[in-house]
Amino acid sequence: MLIDFFQTVRNARVPCSVREYLDLVQAVKAHVVFADLDEFYALARLCLVKDEKHYDKFDKAFAAYFQGLDTLPSFMEEANIPAEWMRKELERMLSPEEMARIEALGGLDKVLEEFKKRLEEQHKRHQGGNKMIGTGGTSAFGGNGYNPEGIRIEQGKSRHKKAIKVWEQRNYKDLDDSIELGIRNIKVALRRLRKFARQGSVEELDLGDTIASTARNAGFLDIKMVPERHNSVKVLLFFDIGGSMDPHVRVCEELFSAARTEFKHMEIFYFHNCLYESVWKNNIRRNNQRTDTWDILRKFGPDYKVIFVGDAMMAPYEVTHVGGSVEHWNEEAGAVWMQRMADQYGKLVWLNPAPESYWGQGGSLGAIREIVNQHMYPLTLKGLETAMRHLSK
Repeated sequence: MLIDFFQTVRNARVPCSVREYLDLVQAVKAHVVFADLDEFYALARLCLVKDEKHYDKFDKAFAAYFQGLDTLPSFMEEANIPAEWMRKELERMLSPEEMARIEALGGLDKVLEEFKKRLEEQHKRHQGGNKMIGTGGTSAFGGNGYNPEGIRIEQGKSRHKKAIKVWEQRNYKDLDDSIELGIRNIKVALRRLRKFARQGSVEELDLGDTIASTARNAGFLDIKMVPERHNSVKVLLFFDIGGSMDPHVRVCEELFSAARTEFKHMEIFYFHNCLYESVWKNNIRRNNQRTDTWDILRKFGPDYKVIFVGDAMMAPYEVTHVGGSVEHWNEEAGAVWMQRMADQYGKLVWLNPAPESYWGQGGSLGAIREIVNQHMYPLTLKGLETAMRHLSK
């Protein structure tokens, strides 16, 4: 059965190998999970999926494969599980009180036998009543009704917490390359930009050195400690704020929140439309507390990674002309300042929250793309991952 399941997952374009399949088989043989579809789902995903972006593909493959698994008896028969072994496993898993309630109905075998029989007899929907599979009644089988012990079908959630088996459709939430970003998804993508180094005080066990040193000391324990590993990547993050960026405030806030937790060495600045001779850190005080762009270029070395976030949609002269800024008189064109940034920082990207289909080739956006050497990426999960991959090279 697992071979067919593994092939279904592979056909869904989840990149899993035979080694990962064998890990799943070994876990099932070791009784890591037993007779619980939810637990098997978690185990199979753990073994077969190594990247969170493939969760949605796995979920759909899992749902498609197990969609036809309607009854527990047919599963047991196909798997050829000995009845005595099945009983011992259930006795081990269920509490004495749960076993007593099941035995009062004639035992688990009786409940499952009746369920299979009624599936074969029933040919139409039933509402209410106390025998057939339906809704709103007191039968041991169905949904939205009440029975002290039974099998719940297609209800979506438990009402009385009394079902001894849940057999219903699973609902999944997509996690794909093109979905709208959330803080969790952004963190996953940002983790591609990592360069770990051991810094700070000695506070983490060096297991390898401890084992080697203990062996050299004839078995006497010799504990070795090292500084904890931290992400040593340095980032300059520039956010376009106001005007056409207002509809993108939420996704920028999410990126801001995620980046603060992922990068220890990060400086954040704001600008409007295009980079000019000054930027700011506080939007309320932006008119009287500004930072000269020259100071940024002098203070932060070329080892910093630079990320601009903006839609780059403005009048072309705001990029190309002196005095082109809509807020003040700029002595040098925005393109000059952007080029200085690109010349100093070898790793620079521009993240654009506007849909890629709106970009076009010319205008202000085309000018910005040319300056950043075409390293403009859409602010989607896939675009963010591609940008982080470029910065990490």
